[in-house]
Amino acid sequence: MSQRTKGKCKYCGKEYTAGYMSRHLSSCKERQKRLAEEKGKRQCGYFLLYISAKYNSDYWLFLEMRDTATLKELDDFLRDIWLECCGHLSAFDISGTRYEVMPAETFLWGEPAKSMNCKLKSVLETGMTIDYEYDFGSTTELLIKAVDYRTGCMQKEKITILSRNNPVEYLCMECGKKPARLLCTECYWEGEGFLCEDCAKTHECGEEMLLNICNSPRMGVCAYEGSDRYPDQFVPDTEKSGA
Repeated sequence: MSQRTKGKCKYCGKEYTAGYMSRHLSSCKERQKRLAEEKGKRQCGYFLLYISAKYNSDYWLFLEMRDTATLKELDDFLRDIWLECCGHLSAFDISGTRYEVMPAETFLWGEPAKSMNCKLKSVLETGMTIDYEYDFGSTTELLIKAVDYRTGCMQKEKITILSRNNPVEYLCMECGKKPARLLCTECYWEGEGFLCEDCAKTHECGEEMLLNICNSPRMGVCAYEGSDRYPDQFVPDTEKSGA
């Protein structure tokens, strides 16, 4: 788990690294209080999922997801918050079995893929880590671990974000003074290209190569410029208006 970026707990608002957040969520007093106050006759199970970029653990999420939700619903969520740019294909790999949105009826080698329209409880177990890919050309790879499982009152939402890494802060690589707001996709592959708004105006690669910096492992890839649904900075309940 990431030891660099921190994120805020949905319930108490305290900041921790991903490694400590995993432990904190099981003991957070505010979360325990909220769960104890839940009312409803219908009971169901929930997986606590830790999701991180496979090759850059600065980007991470903690979710609680109803066990009757499907892999397709998890795929939709990951696209909404981190990935969707051009409608690329995606797939889960769970214990050697591949799950796709529209698995091909014919295949050349190996076992055929299965449909994502299967419930989490039919494919996940606590402690299991699975692989996920978005875009089979310029691929973004994620790791998803089922950290914990609980039974409780059925909530309205199938997926609840419990924590997310705060946006990574970059300094402009040209002036070395101002915060970077844009990324040159040409220079990015050489580990450079983070630019403030002023330096971006005169950058030699041209503005057609620039993308917005965003809080996602998909940053700088294809045409991705961030989520239209989820803000880069996760806001805990303690900071929301009326809390």
